[in-house]
Amino acid sequence: MPTTATRSPKGHLAAARPALSDLGKSPSVLLLVDVINPLDFEGAEALQLPAVAAARAVVRLRARATRQGTQCIYANDNYGAWRSDFQAVWRRCSRMRGAPGTIARALKPRARDLTILKPRHSAFYATPLDLLLKQLECRRLIITGLSADNCVLFSAMDAYLRGYAVWVPSDCVAAESAEAKEQALAQMARVLKADTRAALAGKTGA
Repeated sequence: MPTTATRSPKGHLAAARPALSDLGKSPSVLLLVDVINPLDFEGAEALQLPAVAAARAVVRLRARATRQGTQCIYANDNYGAWRSDFQAVWRRCSRMRGAPGTIARALKPRARDLTILKPRHSAFYATPLDLLLKQLECRRLIITGLSADNCVLFSAMDAYLRGYAVWVPSDCVAAESAEAKEQALAQMARVLKADTRAALAGKTGA
């Protein structure tokens, strides 16, 4: 993080202090959960086709969100590689064949996007996500990605606990089965009061 230094009345430089970057305001934020994903875990084969379909919907939603000035944040698993950074994860996945490479290339983070790595299911757990959202003055989180009944669900729960309104566009998330996806969406709608309408039916802006 950049720092600033101030001069004392005698002209000496005082200790440097952090300077907060001006990210602007984004009352709604688009969160992309685990979309950069090698899909190499047990059960992932069943997730591949639904994940590609969800990624295509996320591409369209991200473009619309950007036109409306909505900040996009990627929250991605580090897959146990503690020395990696987000770009390293993206490079690895983008070179893969099949669904992982297709999705990674379609959803490559842009210069304007923010990226964080998460060590567990929720995008909030042990990450700076909540601090970023507060700086952006976010009130509503649009949660997309993989998978609906796992990391998306945990992230939505943590968002709800922190007082954010939640929209989980049904066409922008995927699970290993249609039943698992529908059950997760129903739970988020019932317990978290989440909006689960498809992307075209909702607003990405404030």
